[in-house]
Amino acid sequence: MSQEIPSLDEASAGPDPFALFARWLEQAQNAGMTEPLAMTLATATPAGAPSARIVLLRGYDTQGFVFYTSYQSRKAEEMAANPRAALVFHWPELDRQVRIEGAVTKVSAQESDAYFQTRPRGHQLAAAAAVQSAPLENRQALVEAMARLEVQYQGVAVPRPEHWGGYRLTPTAIEFWQSQPNRLHDRLLYQLRSSGVWQLQRLAP
Repeated sequence: MSQEIPSLDEASAGPDPFALFARWLEQAQNAGMTEPLAMTLATATPAGAPSARIVLLRGYDTQGFVFYTSYQSRKAEEMAANPRAALVFHWPELDRQVRIEGAVTKVSAQESDAYFQTRPRGHQLAAAAAVQSAPLENRQALVEAMARLEVQYQGVAVPRPEHWGGYRLTPTAIEFWQSQPNRLHDRLLYQLRSSGVWQLQRLAP
C-alpha cells in the first residue's frame, strides 16, 4: 500500500453510494493525481464481444455518470445495439477503485450543447473534423480537415456537431474497493433494488 488507509466499513460508507463516491473523488482530486476523472468505459456487442477504453467523467449526480464522445465511434455503435456498460475508476495513489454498472442513454441535446461550449476551441474543431474510429488515409487528411474548419469558423462560435454528444450511465450496481494488507481487501457493493433503495453488501476480496 502507498499509505495507511482506514478500513472501509459499512458504517462509515453510509447508505448512499453517490455520497461515498463524492468523498472518494474529492480525496482523489486532492491527492495530486494527473487525471482523477479518468475512467475505463467497457461496452460490448450484442454477441458479447467486449471492448474498453479510457474516457473522462464530465459530471455526475444521482441520475448517473456523464461522459462525451462521438456518436459515430465504436463505443457509440456498441451502446446503441447493447445499451449497458461498465465504468472503472482506479486511483492507485489511494489504493482504491470504483466499479459501476448500468444502463446507458444519451443526454439531452441541450446538455450536450452546454458542455460543448465549455470545451477549448481546438477541441471543438477536432470533434467536428474527425469521424471517430473511421479509417484514415493518413494523418495529413485529418490535419487538413481541421484547417478547413478553422477557416470556416474564423471569428464565430463553433456549433456542436450532430455526431458528437453525451451519454449518461445510470447505475444499478456500484462497488467500492480499497486495498488492505495481506490482500484482505475491503469490497462494498451497492445494488439498486426494484424499490429504488440501495442495498449494501460486503464481498470477499
